[in-house]
Amino acid sequence: MKKISLLGATGSIGWQTYDILKEQRDAFQLVAFSSGKNIEKTREMIETLKPELVSVQLEEDARDLAKDYPEIQFTFGAKGLVEVATHPDSTVLVNAVLGSVGLESTLAAIRMGKTIAIANKETLVTAGHLVMAEAKKHKATILPVDSEHSAIFQSMNGENPKNIERLIITASGGSFRDKTRDQLQHVTVADALNHPNWSMGAKITIDSATMMNKGLEVIEAHVLFDMPYDKIDVLLHRESIIHSLVEYHDTSVIAQLGTPDMRVPIQYALSYPDRIPLHNGQRLNLAQIGQLHFQDMDFERYPALRLAYEAGRTGGTILTAMNAANEAAVAAFLQGKITFLEIDETIERVMHAHQNIAVPDLQTILHVDSETRKIVLDMVK
Repeated sequence: MKKISLLGATGSIGWQTYDILKEQRDAFQLVAFSSGKNIEKTREMIETLKPELVSVQLEEDARDLAKDYPEIQFTFGAKGLVEVATHPDSTVLVNAVLGSVGLESTLAAIRMGKTIAIANKETLVTAGHLVMAEAKKHKATILPVDSEHSAIFQSMNGENPKNIERLIITASGGSFRDKTRDQLQHVTVADALNHPNWSMGAKITIDSATMMNKGLEVIEAHVLFDMPYDKIDVLLHRESIIHSLVEYHDTSVIAQLGTPDMRVPIQYALSYPDRIPLHNGQRLNLAQIGQLHFQDMDFERYPALRLAYEAGRTGGTILTAMNAANEAAVAAFLQGKITFLEIDETIERVMHAHQNIAVPDLQTILHVDSETRKIVLDMVK
């Protein structure tokens, strides 16, 4: 039985991880988890899976929970994330927190040699060079949870990476894939959150609509698979059935297919190198689907994707600045402070003004992240 620590338990990926853990109790045991302010879901997880350690965002919530569950240890805040990630009994850390907040706790778990199932792409985007260097040093395994990177990982199984010609990441196009940029002038938050294929959290759904989500995935693929940006393509695929593809030198293309269900890549990361049955999983019926559609990616229609490629090829702290600007701009859009099109514009302004540092250490990354968010807050007042 694998013992699991889970960061971001009450978010979209975390909650689907919880669904797997409660259905696969013979395979996995949850020993520690972190949540934010959703105490109702936190209580449900505590009562269902009975972990040893729980971290929440606020100290007062930790105190209240400790009164009701005296047999469980409670902690809170950034310190709590590290405590969950480094729990001595867990061998696998699932990082499902949103944004760059999961960086320090992930590095701490890597230094203990734990297996990291990473759904938090921002950690790899902002500090991929640190994460992979530490993983190599401490012999920690990094397993992708994103459906696209899991698909690439599965399509590379048993193959020599030297024979890869290119990686092809698929994109649904998000909630506005049938609209031109001119038609996006007055779209609402509710419009943006209506994703055609996937059920995801608000931030990642907005990122999918701007295509920044795919840009972050390109950078993540570069970090995870040590692949040059010129060999990473993005292909618009409306149905989200082919999750990504790997093309080899001999023109063979290997792809991973399945219904749009995030539990599949989550469970694969947990059970790897084995596979176990997915309870209540929907089987893929290609005859019923009938057709699959593909289009080249339009970088003018999706400037956020262009910006991500630019940041990736530049490297350094511009990656942190881009990611922090995006997180802050998306939050501003969700709060009604800026329009949808101003998300891209805000990111580009920040990137053009940024003074890049080529090989930043952790403290520099955290400083740039913090300062960039302040800059965006001043811009959207």
